[in-house]
Amino acid sequence: MKKPIPFETGCHHCTVRMHSVFNVLQGDQLSEMNMHKSCNVYKKGQYVFAENGLPTGLFCVNSGKVKITTTGYDGKEQILRLAKSGDIVGYRALISNERYASSAVTLEDASICVIDKDYFFKVMESTPRLMFEVVKKISQDLKTAEDHIVSLSQKNVRERMAEALLFLKATYGLDEDLQTIQVNLTREEIADYVGTSTESCIRLLSEFNQDKIISLTGKKIKITNLPLLIQTANIED
Repeated sequence: MKKPIPFETGCHHCTVRMHSVFNVLQGDQLSEMNMHKSCNVYKKGQYVFAENGLPTGLFCVNSGKVKITTTGYDGKEQILRLAKSGDIVGYRALISNERYASSAVTLEDASICVIDKDYFFKVMESTPRLMFEVVKKISQDLKTAEDHIVSLSQKNVRERMAEALLFLKATYGLDEDLQTIQVNLTREEIADYVGTSTESCIRLLSEFNQDKIISLTGKKIKITNLPLLIQTANIED
């Protein structure tokens, strides 16, 4: 896996920006945002922000993958959301002026920009199109969260596992073979998203492998029978 290196990409030349909420900014707005951001490289497993911390800015993923997690009363981690290049994270606590209710942790080495809190509010107030993009992003993430809650409460663990694999495919895409999901998660991380034990996760993935729905090579998961995976998830394509 190619590791990101320290970068100082100007907002004008940032191709990732075109896939983010900031695609509506132009000209002097980009120059101003460039002066109110900093960019950092995070190693795999490093915290971008931690639960109960105070937000000071908005995080935008330039490259890499991030999981948004919370810890239950029993100490078990629950993955709430997954972020990819172009996504913003930490916006809920920032906008509501509250402490973080979750943590953001990198799934691989990642390059992330942080935009100053005061500037972010200023540019949102002066740019209705940006505010609309942020509201649209919040709505999309809320819909994903609602779907996940319904899945956890109404589907059995086998259906949830199949649905999780489809979600990973939709979020991170596939390799050049058009079958292998472009993210390496541990069995524990997959279990944390599905809402089951690591042992059950391992057993289910093994069953999917035996049923020739998927193929496993280490952490790599290849979808070999997409129609059957969709059928197993009990959803419409």
